[in-house]
Amino acid sequence: MRHDRNGLRRPGSEQALGIALLLAAILGFTLMDATAKHLTQIYHPAQVIWARFIGNLLIFVLIFRGAMFPLLRTRHPVAQLGRAAMQLGSVGLFFTSLQYIGLAEATAIMDLNPVLITLGAAVFLHENIGPRRIAGIAAALLGALLIIRPGFGVFQPAALLPLAGAFTFAAGALLTRIVRSDAASTSVLWSAVVGSIVSTLVVPFVWQPIAPGDLWIFALLAAFGTTSQYLLVRAFSVAEAGALAPFGYTGLVWAGLWGWLFFGQLPDLWTIAGATVIVAAGLYVWSREARAAQEDACATTDPR
Repeated sequence: MRHDRNGLRRPGSEQALGIALLLAAILGFTLMDATAKHLTQIYHPAQVIWARFIGNLLIFVLIFRGAMFPLLRTRHPVAQLGRAAMQLGSVGLFFTSLQYIGLAEATAIMDLNPVLITLGAAVFLHENIGPRRIAGIAAALLGALLIIRPGFGVFQPAALLPLAGAFTFAAGALLTRIVRSDAASTSVLWSAVVGSIVSTLVVPFVWQPIAPGDLWIFALLAAFGTTSQYLLVRAFSVAEAGALAPFGYTGLVWAGLWGWLFFGQLPDLWTIAGATVIVAAGLYVWSREARAAQEDACATTDPR
């Protein structure tokens, strides 16, 4: 008997494909973030958020057309609504923070979400969590404090925005587990619809005419977001989460590179130290979960 738990026993070709898709998705998301940072220097963040979700929805309309309404059918409408609201919250908080802090700093703080998901699964889904995982979660939070540095003269209140975004992202991920019986395209479409509706209600109050020369940048924002979301869904459909988790931290490298190339921003030593602690803690928590899953798989394997 074979057990495909946490990607530990998936065929190598599927694992490699899933990792490649995830790496491409992370690259696309960081390019989307860099595009958003550029736009938020000119336009209100709410307008950029609106463009991100409206563009996503329009691309879905072009792809699915008449199948849009059937795709919205779900067994978990309340959970899907909550999940979409949490995603809107994480995008909104992150994009807003980019007006004030560097791309690498915001990305490093947002990368708390894997350990927060582990903590949330223990608190709300009653999954087991041991003292070593708790220590890993505490270390990751310490890494975030190194970056934010409350109580020091360099502290910026805007650094709390991606921290709050990490919590909303984790909440959305936990709700995704609840709606996992729905198709991935259904969940993505719910996010696009809810994000479009809410941001459309807000954007008239902050609207600024878009310069013709910026239209292609807004289109690029939507294209990066939609393509990356598709690649992410595909990655998790061919490989298990446990095998993919460590590669999510490659976004920190890309964020640092784009921050330097496009905005002349280099992360300081405190940010590098904090990011290192967050990544190390995240990988430690992941390794503990992978080991537990492997032990569970071995214990339940047919001895014949």
